[in-house]
Amino acid sequence: MKNFKDKVVVITGAGSGIGRALALDFAGRGARLALSDINEAGLAETVDAVKDKGAEVRSDRLDVADRAAFEAYATEVLAHFGVVNVVVNNAGVALAGDLVDLEWQDIDWIIGINFWGVVHGTKFFLPALIESGDAHIVNISSLFGLVSMPGQSMYNAAKYAVRGMTEALREEMLIARTGVGVTAVHPGGIKTAIARSARTSAKEDQVATAKFFDEKLAKTTPEKAAEVIIRGIEKKQARVLVGLDAHALHNFGKFTGSRYQDLIALGARRVLPPKR
Repeated sequence: MKNFKDKVVVITGAGSGIGRALALDFAGRGARLALSDINEAGLAETVDAVKDKGAEVRSDRLDVADRAAFEAYATEVLAHFGVVNVVVNNAGVALAGDLVDLEWQDIDWIIGINFWGVVHGTKFFLPALIESGDAHIVNISSLFGLVSMPGQSMYNAAKYAVRGMTEALREEMLIARTGVGVTAVHPGGIKTAIARSARTSAKEDQVATAKFFDEKLAKTTPEKAAEVIIRGIEKKQARVLVGLDAHALHNFGKFTGSRYQDLIALGARRVLPPKR
């Protein structure tokens, strides 16, 4: 897919961050947009911005973890546009804390959004993508879907699961010769509000954790991330890494093997914010 003019692009989590940046970039390329987010205020700001670029846009409040709601949403989007060409399953949240300290409701929350939300968006739109004959699905995993980090066990779990599901789906599409491109995206630290809106265990200092992410880890702008992701769609890449940190840590994990876990643990003792 080299030209997005008049293509219908579905983006979840479009109310901020990478989702908003993707919406604006696609709008500038002439795409028609179906945007959703659970944050209605943020979504409205994105809608105004893409309309300023002249884009046709449909917007909906959507909890991606709600299977029935997502199925209804997919049906409505297809009825509205008649076709879907690109789906970007971008909606995501963060949860910090050692596994022993996490509450079950927070575990269910992050798995529901970060994993099941991606499965829902993939499965409910996949028949239409196959039928369109010119389609691509993009699932946002993470650098933490390539290497694991302490205090991020459930985030890691969801993002590894997204990676595995997406890679298997790509193989299935190649076997069936559907022509549907499939890309797993692994961003490193992106300058978004994800850490500030994250949940944490009772033993984590949420403010200190968010500050650590914003000041030490978030190095890439959402706009740059969107540019890299769309280039990956154009090139039909199987895997897209976003940010120098993503490339560096991915290679670090490959070259050190399972030993990387010991080295990460050693470094984490020195740099992570103290617990309560």
